[in-house]
Amino acid sequence: MKKIEKGKLLTDVSLKQFTYWKIGGNAERFYWPVNLADLANFLKSLPENEPLTFIGLGSNLLVMDAGVPGTVIVTQGALKEMTQIDSNKLRVEAGVACAQVARFAARYNMVEGEFFCGIPGTMGGALYMNAGAFGGETWQRVIEVETIDHLGNIHKRPAAEFTPHYRHIEGLKQNEWFVAAILEFELGDGQQSLEKIKAMLDKRSQTQPTGEPSCGSTFRNPPGNFAAKLIEQSGLKGTKIGGLQVSQKHANFLVNTGDASSQDALDLMALVQKTVHDKFGIDLIPEVKIIGRGSASSA
Repeated sequence: MKKIEKGKLLTDVSLKQFTYWKIGGNAERFYWPVNLADLANFLKSLPENEPLTFIGLGSNLLVMDAGVPGTVIVTQGALKEMTQIDSNKLRVEAGVACAQVARFAARYNMVEGEFFCGIPGTMGGALYMNAGAFGGETWQRVIEVETIDHLGNIHKRPAAEFTPHYRHIEGLKQNEWFVAAILEFELGDGQQSLEKIKAMLDKRSQTQPTGEPSCGSTFRNPPGNFAAKLIEQSGLKGTKIGGLQVSQKHANFLVNTGDASSQDALDLMALVQKTVHDKFGIDLIPEVKIIGRGSASSA
């Protein structure tokens, strides 16, 4: 019987280094698995009531400064397998960056997945929130997913079991987490697809503060409108609370200028919501997921 390699189990690990925003406290326990088999084996060893939190690239995440109880599992660099299983299908594990998916598909002449290049996160996060960019959304390409439960059991579920919405999905069972997906694409000109990806990334770098620490788009776009446009028209570009500032380049990006706290993020988000509501009567819904002690998810 092949021996399962073991990942790293650490205690009291700062999560700032694992988030785009560079904000937040420590994980009580921290596990970085080697692969899916190791993750399953590790979960089997935990108490049944152990709080679990999964994070990928941490691109759409606010970690509270008070830290995260239980065990935080990082999938980036761990669940990293991506394989072609048919002429137009890929199996992609949850820790694979979405931009890699776009390029990999194009190299094998799979098209209509170019939008994945604009999602600054992993496949796991993209599945969880039906992430999208450039007019495309993750679940448009999903035909099956694999989940893992808190006991380490793997489940295969067809896409039909889930109902995708704008930036969230219904159907994920409690105490299950996405670990892989089967994606289906159209067949076409891969070289043309790669050129399209390059043009998309060039546009993104011109319009978004991609080199600065942010959580990506902070708020969902309201129906028939754009959060960035509403925030800009509210005169909020450049507004700063503590170490967090509304980007001058793209108003739906809140940028950490160096020493922002989770409270700065909550306060600036609240200010943006109130100002936009007062001016336009529109309620902006946060796109960012908030985890840790003091967040709604830990209440």
